[in-house]
Amino acid sequence: MHENDIKLVVETVVRVLAEKGLLSAPKSCACKTSSQTASGGGVKTTLGTAGKVLGAEWSPTRIGGNLAPAQQEADHTHGADCPHCRQLNSLSSSDIRDMGADRVGVCHPTQNCNEISNFVDHTLLKPGATQEEIAKLCHDAKNYCFASVCVNPSYVSLAARLLQGSGVKVCTVVGFPLGSTTPTVKALESRDAIANGAHEIDMVINVGALKSGNDALVQDDIRAVREATRGKVLKVILETSLLSDDEKVRACRMSKAVGADFVKTSTGFGPGGATAQDVKLMRDTVGPMMGVKASGGIRDTAMARQMNAAGATRLGTSASVAIVTDAGSSGGSKGY
Repeated sequence: MHENDIKLVVETVVRVLAEKGLLSAPKSCACKTSSQTASGGGVKTTLGTAGKVLGAEWSPTRIGGNLAPAQQEADHTHGADCPHCRQLNSLSSSDIRDMGADRVGVCHPTQNCNEISNFVDHTLLKPGATQEEIAKLCHDAKNYCFASVCVNPSYVSLAARLLQGSGVKVCTVVGFPLGSTTPTVKALESRDAIANGAHEIDMVINVGALKSGNDALVQDDIRAVREATRGKVLKVILETSLLSDDEKVRACRMSKAVGADFVKTSTGFGPGGATAQDVKLMRDTVGPMMGVKASGGIRDTAMARQMNAAGATRLGTSASVAIVTDAGSSGGSKGY
């Protein structure tokens, strides 16, 4: 059965239950938006992560942060007093609870490292990676408190077990590295990865469709994965070395419109990696409220800081330990 058919069945069942009084709509509150009031309330559903049924409060515009610019700016002061712009370690437990958190994961590094560690996705995506190498990747991630480990889908469950309770997230890749699979396949990959323990999904866009000017297909592709990753972080890989500036801007705009959390430069398997110029272009396009991940060829501390200065809020690299310990480059610029 096609996903749209499943959605129709779910919506029909929920509507019938609601009409019979067996399922009530969420209670209204003072913060309800005018658009919600105009729609008359009622029970709305959509298929979310791993096929779960989610209510209207989990719509793409809510979970993706894709609010109108005026709402975004009203919510953020971009100053020292803004709770959304402050580092969590500067907030008290009561401040964090007031922001809506039910639980907080804390990671204390056991090894000396610089502030870059909090922005790093510690990455191992080579096809010959062994279980022992994945175990070491997770061990290092815990010791240095990296944001996540990024592994191939077959290692998600292993990484999730090794990192359980550590505060380090598990990230995996979808449609990797070519991006040429169909939206249905990418959505299925995403749901499978989440079921196995993934917290973050890095998907590769359909580069050929973008270069053909078929923006509708590109946006549908991203939307399919966004719908499959409700409640999880979605990063959209552009493979910038294959794109013109116009194509990069269009891809960023579509990613933002669909509600993705990050746009990302490269797979690390393409002809080129991240550049500060591309990162700045992506940041200028998506604005301050969306993440930008620089990946591909980031091998030393100086380059990592350059990417941060250009607007990157996450870095994908396999040279993570060298970067966060200021140990310099391990040589080479190809790949992660």
